[in-house]
Amino acid sequence: MAEKLKLLGDKTRLTIMGLLKDKEWCVCDLVEILDMSQPNVSQHLRKLKAQGLVKETRRAQWVYYSLDIEGKPYIQTILNALPDTQTLLSLIKGDYTECACACD
Repeated sequence: MAEKLKLLGDKTRLTIMGLLKDKEWCVCDLVEILDMSQPNVSQHLRKLKAQGLVKETRRAQWVYYSLDIEGKPYIQTILNALPDTQTLLSLIKGDYTECACACD
């Protein structure tokens, strides 16, 4: 449990988890929202996946991430305290609307 909570001590990873609580996201969406490089976002996702907090689904060339917190009520409690997706998007980047990569 300590290792999982330690991961959420990072603002970027906590933000990713907050975004994922309402829907799955393509890596390209997260790159644009967080204004980070794809390798950097992928590194954060890799760490979250390694601790069993997120799972990935491949669809053609795109990889989508979603939460994998079943059996981890302490993580759900943290996520419940975070703003909803629209509020997070407004706080991060008020002008985010859609991913431009056509992954959907």
